[in-house]
Amino acid sequence: MSPARVTPAPAPAGLAAPVGHYSHATIGGGLIFVSGLLALDRAGALVGAGDAGVQAAFIFETLDVILAAAGAGLADVAKLSLYLVDLADRGAVNAARREAFGAVKPASTLVQVAGLIGEGTLVEIEAIAVLPSEPPRGKDA
Repeated sequence: MSPARVTPAPAPAGLAAPVGHYSHATIGGGLIFVSGLLALDRAGALVGAGDAGVQAAFIFETLDVILAAAGAGLADVAKLSLYLVDLADRGAVNAARREAFGAVKPASTLVQVAGLIGEGTLVEIEAIAVLPSEPPRGKDA
């Protein structure tokens, strides 16, 4: 049998465990695929109840931790998919995104959804990043 072409990315310490049969991230074809992230602390408790901007900022911090464990950074993100319960939260989420990414502007999809897992969850974000051949770059690269 040939080796798997898609493998789980290294799991960083301090993250809430996945709530199902999946990995926080996988690596394949030179890309890092990060599962949809919610604003959950290491105990699985919601961060920023009622505040989509705080939730998004926490998710972007978590994304950076996951990417760093795989050898990448936010500057290596090629595509984001954002899921919002209320489109009125778009401004607060965009502000958190600008703060996290600086001059980096990944491709993006924004979708309004009827609901997300967990009481009070307002934002879910997934990402696809390029696995760099060089050390990760800063957000203002």
